[in-house]
Amino acid sequence: MNVDIPEGKHPIEYVWGDMVPGIGPAAANFSLAVYAHTTLGLREFEAARLRIAQINGCLFCLDWRTERDGHKVEDDFPDAVEHWRTTDAFDDRTRLAAEYADRYALDHHGLDEEFWGRMTTHYSQTEIVELTMSLGSWLAFGRLNRVLGLDAMCVLPGH
Repeated sequence: MNVDIPEGKHPIEYVWGDMVPGIGPAAANFSLAVYAHTTLGLREFEAARLRIAQINGCLFCLDWRTERDGHKVEDDFPDAVEHWRTTDAFDDRTRLAAEYADRYALDHHGLDEEFWGRMTTHYSQTEIVELTMSLGSWLAFGRLNRVLGLDAMCVLPGH
């Protein structure tokens, strides 16, 4: 842990709320909005989210699985995300979501016309903006949690 958490305080609540009350709650609301208001399919959403988690190395994010209407992605989905270029487990939209996440995090200057041509073939402009905002949220907040060591302090319910 790279910040001191007072005894009895929940690490995420303390860092995101008590330490920076003018910023943390707004950031938390943005993070929650990505899940509450998404229009993207579960597999596309999770492919992008998990690819960012893999790049960030956030332990909590890697362990998390988004659930919708009682459904989650299959257990081997994270492995498919890691091998998004070659997996046969993805349709074009899911593979493109993982690719966008990868390139957004590692080579955003390399997003060329060829890439955008594929994106606009498979995603509406609204979906592209939504996915881009989601990527920004996951990249920033997952990396924040990893860098500060909060990811090791968060425990999923039932773990």
